[in-house]
Amino acid sequence: MIFVISIRSCKMFCLILASALIAIAYGHSGRTHPLQQELFDNRIINGKDANIEDHPYQLSFEINGKLNCGAVLVRPDVAITAAHCTEGRSPTQITIRAGTSIRESGGQVAKVVEICEHPKYNPSNYWDYDFSVLKLEKSFELGITVNTIQLVSQEEEVETGTLGTVSGWGLTSSGGLPLRLQSVELPKVDDQKCADVYKPWNISLRMICYGFDEGGKGFCNGDSGGPIVVNGRVSGLVSWAPGCGQSIYPTVYCRLSNPEIVAHLNHCLEKFNL
Repeated sequence: MIFVISIRSCKMFCLILASALIAIAYGHSGRTHPLQQELFDNRIINGKDANIEDHPYQLSFEINGKLNCGAVLVRPDVAITAAHCTEGRSPTQITIRAGTSIRESGGQVAKVVEICEHPKYNPSNYWDYDFSVLKLEKSFELGITVNTIQLVSQEEEVETGTLGTVSGWGLTSSGGLPLRLQSVELPKVDDQKCADVYKPWNISLRMICYGFDEGGKGFCNGDSGGPIVVNGRVSGLVSWAPGCGQSIYPTVYCRLSNPEIVAHLNHCLEKFNL
């Protein structure tokens, strides 16, 4: 599902831009902010087929065996994803699939036994603190197709223009879910430039932006919670964007180097007794 925000009080320009702002979640239960309405804009542009061996940390977040979001393996039995994927969900509804390039098929599957959602997650404020940690019922067997990945260090800055790789099974330009894992490279956008583009809406310190000025590449429904990887470490998790691969407006990711995000991850690991 893609959600559109209507802004409480805005001039005509604001209303036009607001109509494009979306959260990139697929198959969500339909829970939306009171000021949101549904819009379908099912496009992933210029991605390419990928092999799970090249992205062994990539997970499929599934509801009743169907793709709902992406996720990332950070410990053999711990995954991270976007909070808007877990919002209102019970752990019993969620399974995590690892080790397969093919959507909803093969690999290893584990149930989720605990959700540790960031307590400051706020969908009304442009999905700020869009971060959840998941405890799995069992550890995945690590190997060529399944492996953990490190996150960027706390307060580490990614240089503007650095390419990051996003992967997932989100909707394609044909309007359907791809059978095979997709990936695309996107450059890091200058923080101030991203903030300026989205004014008067808030790009918080928990957000980081990647994308081309001309658009044409990006991810959409079903990719929320999936990783953008820079130099072998995860820089962010797919959160929201103005359409899919739109020009000018880059995709917004949860910034994993933010101290409050790092602290929450550590809190969850302690809570899980890890």
